[in-house]
Amino acid sequence: MKLSQRVLTMEESVTLQASARAKTLKAQGRDILSLTLGEPDFPTPKNVQEAAIKAIEDGSASFYTVASGLPALKEAISQHVETFYGYRPSLNQIVAGTGAKFLLYAFFLAVIDPEDEVIIPSPYWVSYADQVKMAEGRPVFVKTTEEADFKVTVEQLKASKTDKTKVLLLNSPSNPTGMIYGADELRAIGNWAVENDVLILADDIYGRLVYNGHTFTPISTLSEAIRKQTLVINGVSKTYAMTGWRVGYATGEPELITAMSKIIGQTTSNLTTASQYAAIEALLGEQETVEKMRQAFEERLNTIYPLLSEVPGFKVIKPQGAFYLFPNVSEAIRMKGFTDVTSFTTDILEKTGVALVTGAGFGADENVRLSYATDLETLKEAVNRLKVYMSNN
Repeated sequence: MKLSQRVLTMEESVTLQASARAKTLKAQGRDILSLTLGEPDFPTPKNVQEAAIKAIEDGSASFYTVASGLPALKEAISQHVETFYGYRPSLNQIVAGTGAKFLLYAFFLAVIDPEDEVIIPSPYWVSYADQVKMAEGRPVFVKTTEEADFKVTVEQLKASKTDKTKVLLLNSPSNPTGMIYGADELRAIGNWAVENDVLILADDIYGRLVYNGHTFTPISTLSEAIRKQTLVINGVSKTYAMTGWRVGYATGEPELITAMSKIIGQTTSNLTTASQYAAIEALLGEQETVEKMRQAFEERLNTIYPLLSEVPGFKVIKPQGAFYLFPNVSEAIRMKGFTDVTSFTTDILEKTGVALVTGAGFGADENVRLSYATDLETLKEAVNRLKVYMSNN
């Protein structure tokens, strides 16, 4: 069978690859501690589960909905955005779809023509680049540094822009670094995008997962001009422990939302109806459970960060949001006699049972990613195993 060049040149997600390997070894009876997936270990809040059950039992979940989402869900999203962003999008500025990941892809399909360029600050989430390529665009990576807290500057953007630049992608708080752009940094970037007619794709999926007094500023709140230039991607997966429900949403200018809705109508159709009713309850129902989960992530970060900093060869910047640590392990790689980070993480898995994600898939050949979206006992044991591994010759 002759497969398409599109799929033959596509990279497999390194996070899913690492998770699958960990699960395979665990199924073989190995003692595996997986810190791979960005998935909260909490169950979906009870009120959200009950809303889905009610929709199933009364028949509401039995039928197709509008491809872009139930009007009631769009209304809930609009209210939610007003609460947390301070402005209220109209329903024709909202689209809901099968996960934030698919909405990212729908956006790229809606705006990218062949050879259009998308500026992606590096390190970056693993799927961005391949989605751009699948839309026949070209990802342009702008390398950020640890000294700059992994944040891109306007000067770097100016140097990277060409006449084919169409989109700037911003993810704050960031996966994998956990760093957050400040309001002044975002304002400068947003004004640059407006002046240069560059669309901003703001991936805000971790916006409510911030810690230790840090603040998340949505770039879309900084001016009307910036907002008109921005598509905001969000969802319920991370904040509400609903990764399995696959509910994402986007807000932006009506023309762009209509284009994305057209793509949804010809691909997935509506996201699962029961999930839509669950998402309505998540967005409008009690939020105390969300805060308890956020506090638990904060405790894990504050507990595990100093312990990981003690592992020989690991250099760690304390993240401000999301639920990842992204240590520089270049010295650790050298100490253990490896030449690349992927071989290093593979050896750690085979010898210690700790599953990490290689930084190579994030555009960072000297880093590894650890998710602290798991219980403290597991995290402490995993870091202890890393410390023992690095202390042995």
